[in-house]
Amino acid sequence: MEPYKHTVQYYETDMMGIAHHSNYIRWMEEARSAFLREIGWGYERFEKEGIVSPVTALDCKYRRTTTYSDVVSIRVFIVDFNGIRLRVGYEMRNSADEVVFNGHSEHCFLDEAGKIVRMTKAYPGFCEAITEYIEE
Repeated sequence: MEPYKHTVQYYETDMMGIAHHSNYIRWMEEARSAFLREIGWGYERFEKEGIVSPVTALDCKYRRTTTYSDVVSIRVFIVDFNGIRLRVGYEMRNSADEVVFNGHSEHCFLDEAGKIVRMTKAYPGFCEAITEYIEE
């Protein structure tokens, strides 16, 4: 799967001209949303089914700065999925192919009542699609 591309916008930078650290979390979400759409399981599909997937944990490692107009390439991969908890990995690179960021997000799946959804039972097609992208 092709990495997601994000161009750093002027409003995403601070007074030093460097992309503010909080934006990387937004870029993670942009890339994750695009990844899920590409495999046929976008958030729109889940929401129509009454399923939400909140973030339950994040970890980030900033490696290099990015600045206005830099193009950041974001590779999304699945670290772990047990049918209840999904752990997604992200590697961001600049146009010189240098790693600028590594991170992970964890998610669960909830129904409209806020109860955990066991995806292996409720959505086996999703489980099959997502496990194809698990990396060790």
